[in-house]
Amino acid sequence: MVVSESSARRYALDPDVRLMLEVRDDSAAAFEELVARYQDRLVTVLRHQVGSREQAEDLAQEVFLRVYRARKSYVPGSKFATWLFTIANHAAANSLRDRSRRHETTLCSRDSGPMGARPLDQMLLASSGQMPARRLDKAEMREIVRMSLESLGERQRMAVLLSKFEGMSYAEIAQVMDVSPQALKSLLSRARENLREVLQPYFEYGASPVLEGHGDEQ
Repeated sequence: MVVSESSARRYALDPDVRLMLEVRDDSAAAFEELVARYQDRLVTVLRHQVGSREQAEDLAQEVFLRVYRARKSYVPGSKFATWLFTIANHAAANSLRDRSRRHETTLCSRDSGPMGARPLDQMLLASSGQMPARRLDKAEMREIVRMSLESLGERQRMAVLLSKFEGMSYAEIAQVMDVSPQALKSLLSRARENLREVLQPYFEYGASPVLEGHGDEQ
């Protein structure tokens, strides 16, 4: 990738980029600091993408291994988080394709657990545009969010996770997913509509979300 000198200087202001530049110079301490900063965040996103915490932890290790192996050719052409989650997106997509080829079930293997630092109701309501008729406890909300995310296709789910968990901009998510910003807006719009459709029976009647699944049509 060709990166202009001005772009490299701009992104070098990112403290995580500075750490990665130290990793490029073989600083083990800088690499350990990046792992400490991003390990939990990576596992959270990957777990909801692949459905298993154990697999997510394995994939996170793979992602960091790829980062370390690529250190000598690293050029700061984007924020470090954008570059890291681009690698993570590719790793998750490859894992899901491999699992699909083996005809393994995905929905039954999805585990539940902490959703990350963002409040669950904030993430759910921001995504679906709906308001529950009553206050939900954390365990119930966690399960509803998990089930609603399962209803999305792979690309829609990743876009929502990066938007709501990582707080990435449209431009950053588009770069991670290798689509245009306009295509990304369309993808997120369809994801929000699918979430509204899945969650409406729950919010109106208290019925559990129906997990029919939604494709990632372009």
